[in-house]
Amino acid sequence: MVKMSLDAVQVMSGQVKELKVSPSSNGDARGSWEGKEEFDPSQLELTAKPKPVTGRRARKVEGAVFFPKPENAVTVAVSSRVLFRTEREQKVFEQKGVEEYLRYQIEHENEPFAPGPAFPFVKALEAVNTRLRELYPQSEELFDIVLVTYNHAHVGIRLINTINHHNLFIERFCMTGGSSPIGYLKAWQTNLYLSADAEKVREALAEGIAAATMFMTEKLTEVSQSQLRVAFDGDAVLFSDESERIFKTHGLDKFFEHEKENEDRLLDHGPLKGFLEALGKLQKKFYAKGQRLDCPIRTYLVTARSAASSGIRALKTLRAWGLEIDEALFLAGAPKGPMLEKIRPHIYFDDQMFHVEGAAEMGTVAAHVPYGIAQKYNSQQKMSSGK
Repeated sequence: MVKMSLDAVQVMSGQVKELKVSPSSNGDARGSWEGKEEFDPSQLELTAKPKPVTGRRARKVEGAVFFPKPENAVTVAVSSRVLFRTEREQKVFEQKGVEEYLRYQIEHENEPFAPGPAFPFVKALEAVNTRLRELYPQSEELFDIVLVTYNHAHVGIRLINTINHHNLFIERFCMTGGSSPIGYLKAWQTNLYLSADAEKVREALAEGIAAATMFMTEKLTEVSQSQLRVAFDGDAVLFSDESERIFKTHGLDKFFEHEKENEDRLLDHGPLKGFLEALGKLQKKFYAKGQRLDCPIRTYLVTARSAASSGIRALKTLRAWGLEIDEALFLAGAPKGPMLEKIRPHIYFDDQMFHVEGAAEMGTVAAHVPYGIAQKYNSQQKMSSGK
């Protein structure tokens, strides 16, 4: 079984190397995937010293093209602890305190951090931006990435060096010096917040900000760099937890009965509905240029719902919202991991840790959305198992 750090501080040993690019732009595991072994970061030594940053990448800035206003952009706020591997530094902080931690960061500021679980996702966002700028040179409707960190400003030099080393385009930082970033997320009009801190993710969700907790895993499968793939669970992620409450409290038969009786009544929105909406808005810009079949954004619904028994309500809700989902997989309770391994998404969102762990076992980067009735059952399971 693949180990995954549920406390994002307690990450697995090993560094993640930069993922290879697959020329494939569909969900198939053929062509360039044939004969390739999955990359296992645990094969690399964590103690290996990274190469120092030797220079800074020059950037050409052309006004609003590169710095869109928050109200026009799709803003993705990413914690430094999920964009990069910072577990060694976290141990220094926990064992020796903040002053020694800051001293360590300054002493190593020319050594770039290794990529973390959100790194391939961010690279894919930037690849979409490149396509958008080709089609709409003056448009501000782009992904805008904000690096969010609890770090002191002294650590900013190392973060900047790391961003330049990995050739990322991230110009907006939010270094809070230990304070909560939630207020800043609202000011940025954030569409999605990814963090290793589950408590801060819950705070963001309570403020109406789409958010999810990310984890380190022992292995990551290769993902496409030419097409951003985002997969969503349905209930308590895109939709409210109304139907899931029926299932948890009254069982499967009552759930099917409830869905049949209410198939023409729309489900209420869930915490990630707005992010799917934002993705759809950017997709339509490619469709308008005749690039529907070559769109660099692809979305997936991967749900435990049954198609005939309870799928129609979900599909009717998405259609009524004006949202297109490129692929919909109704698994009727089957494990999600094998399907996600086939899709190879850059990120998968689910409200249940059971499914997040199952996806991680197959090498998928999965993010937990701590929302809805399932969180009550997750807590009860932890208490009963002594965790």
